[in-house]
Amino acid sequence: MKAIIFDMDGTLFQTDTILEQSLEEAFVVLRERGDWQGAAPIEAYRNIMGVPLPAVWEALLPGKSDETKREMDAYFLERLIVNINEGKGVLYPDVTEVFAGLSAEGYQMFIASNGLVRYLAAIVEYFGLNEWVKETFSIEQAESSDKAELVRMIIEKYDVTEGAVVGDRLSDIRAAKANGLLAVGCRFDFAQEQELKEADLVIDGLKELTDVLKQAQVRG
Repeated sequence: MKAIIFDMDGTLFQTDTILEQSLEEAFVVLRERGDWQGAAPIEAYRNIMGVPLPAVWEALLPGKSDETKREMDAYFLERLIVNINEGKGVLYPDVTEVFAGLSAEGYQMFIASNGLVRYLAAIVEYFGLNEWVKETFSIEQAESSDKAELVRMIIEKYDVTEGAVVGDRLSDIRAAKANGLLAVGCRFDFAQEQELKEADLVIDGLKELTDVLKQAQVRG
């Protein structure tokens, strides 16, 4: 099987379209409880975008109790899902067109993300991505927080023999290389140039992906 494994946040889904609002809603609760003063740390979150949600709260709420972090984790997730279902989120340009084209080329599409199961399901369902995506894998399904394990699960379950991992962060790039797949970096909203240097190929828009994959086959 030829497979393309996509990251979700910052690769397919423009997370920042619901990020600020959802994070602000969570920090409103913290302010009302007297646990926070000032603005929500939007920029701090952008810098760590892509890590599992529990790790987010470890970074954004240092010194706060584990109970507070768990409560905010759960509340933030609920706000993200509500905002997705209310149509406030947006996919990156050309996602469905690229999926249709890759499908015509004989690729199977998967999602492997550090996002939680319910969050990913909300995006996939709202935007109808199951028309092309064979299965979505969440870090919740892995025994570790290593995305390479998620990619390995896909390879083993579906007997993947060739393909690529497409994502914007170092975890995506390293997951591809750990499993012998092509690492395609996305120079999108949350990408960092230092991390993209480790990718085999870098794209500035999803529309470039089909041609990039063809070029890679020619070189191979």
